Amino acid sequence: MSEQSTINFTQAYALALDEAMAADPTVVLLGEDIGDKEGGGVFKVTAGLSTKYGDVRVRTTPISEQAIAGAAIGASLAGMRPVAEIMFMNFMTVAMDQIVNHAAKLRFMSGGATSVPITLRTRSGAGSGNGGQHSDMLEAWFAHVPGIKVVIPSSPADAVGLLRACIEDDDPCLFIEDGLTRTVKGPAPGPNHILPLGKAHVEREGSDVSVISYGRPLQEIRKLADQFAGEGVSVEIVDIRTVSPLDTDTIVTSVCKTGRAIVAHEAVRSFGAGAEIAARIQEHAFSSLKAPVKRVASKDSTVPFAHSLELEFLYKASDIEAAVRQTLDGM
Repeated sequence: MSEQSTINFTQAYALALDEAMAADPTVVLLGEDIGDKEGGGVFKVTAGLSTKYGDVRVRTTPISEQAIAGAAIGASLAGMRPVAEIMFMNFMTVAMDQIVNHAAKLRFMSGGATSVPITLRTRSGAGSGNGGQHSDMLEAWFAHVPGIKVVIPSSPADAVGLLRACIEDDDPCLFIEDGLTRTVKGPAPGPNHILPLGKAHVEREGSDVSVISYGRPLQEIRKLADQFAGEGVSVEIVDIRTVSPLDTDTIVTSVCKTGRAIVAHEAVRSFGAGAEIAARIQEHAFSSLKAPVKRVASKDSTVPFAHSLELEFLYKASDIEAAVRQTLDGM
């Protein structure tokens, strides 16, 4: 339980893990260097937890993503609720067989007799010079796989509530943390804060345009909504929270009200989650649209290492602002 009025994202992840482990002795943590003897994790999310709960429940693993994912799946089949840390999202590709062909399919292949309640925590995000093999946002890959839930929080309080929900869910969940917002602060939630998966959140009511997003872009979108309010433009912000399953009803209800939609995400534009959201809006709210749906995303390129090129690769707040102005003009 947090007694602070505000917490940052790193503290939020740690709080969720601490609460989950205190509430359920079957929750175990697996990952590289996550134990206190190894420094409490590269990002210090698990610092103190092995001291508090023991090395049996907080296990430092070899440097093998296949082993981490495989051990988590096996432990889940034996009645545990493993939370496995894959240090960077690009490294998820090393364990794709375990995740896609085993974790996601075992409930179906067992006729519902076997569940795989694992949570895969991973981190990504461009902007800090980590290079192309440490910075990709690959949520669309996993959202394309039936049987996996894909979750990305946009505030510390949501990080607590969504991570707790993932750990308690009986199916595999991918929980994606943003590397650049780890020190960003927000209001601390109350104890045992748990949010429903698959339910979007209308963070700000508006009447002129719906801006639909998730994760880090919400930081810029909130500021833009304030700016537009000063110009007399009412922006509705929809934070989808869960990329899969996607809350189509909340998105469509918002767009039917405003008649305009902007979809923004950090991942590259082509074949991204924004395309799926835009398609569902077209399918269910076409007659309500006053302008074409706009997508804002990063460029279709490998994430550059050079800082100047990395900034050019990334989506920009000015891109979202321009998209809003264009859709208000009916373009």
